[in-house]
Amino acid sequence: MPNPLPERAQRFVFIGLIVVLVGAGVYFSVGGFGDGSTEEAPVDPGVSQGGNGGSAGASDALSGVEPSPLPTTAVDDVDVLGWFPFPEEELRAAGATALTFAEAYGTIDYSGSPETYYDSMRTLATAEYADVLTESSRAGAFWEEMAEAEAVAQGRAEVEFIRAFGDDSITFVVTAQSITETANREFDEELGEFAITVVQEGRTWRVFDFQPADAGQFGEE
Repeated sequence: MPNPLPERAQRFVFIGLIVVLVGAGVYFSVGGFGDGSTEEAPVDPGVSQGGNGGSAGASDALSGVEPSPLPTTAVDDVDVLGWFPFPEEELRAAGATALTFAEAYGTIDYSGSPETYYDSMRTLATAEYADVLTESSRAGAFWEEMAEAEAVAQGRAEVEFIRAFGDDSITFVVTAQSITETANREFDEELGEFAITVVQEGRTWRVFDFQPADAGQFGEE
């Protein structure tokens, strides 16, 4: 069948088709028609868009409210007693119990009964500790030693420092002394340092344990 268009016209038609196809390709590649197209969401200036881990989640933890800095106190003005879970009067009462117990431990009159000696400490102790107080490894050993020497002794004590404390217990390290008089001589006997743990029972402090300070007693155990 003979071609109705001359060769020159065919060239123009072919070139036109190519131009139309190229133009359509470019049009669709840059967005196409308006229907169904998506627009990029506007950038929130409050959200970090940095390439090193910035995320919207991090900004959620921040507040738009101006912060209120914690008040600070000069080191020389710090009330260190406020760091304890007890008011000052409770610390004093607990320390007084530890001191009184240590003084009772060092106070012995061989002419009296051992029960009188033990009772001076039992009244300051918890029920559990009062039951073991007379054991030979505890106050019982000291009574036997002093009674054998026919000694009369007056106990003295001083708190050195607080070793440990909990919600209702405090362990004091106490230096104890026994001013001793025997039939032959009078002398000062340094008993050494003791760890005394006191616990709070109601409004009273009682001795929970009493050991040489180097025996590893670091609190209520």
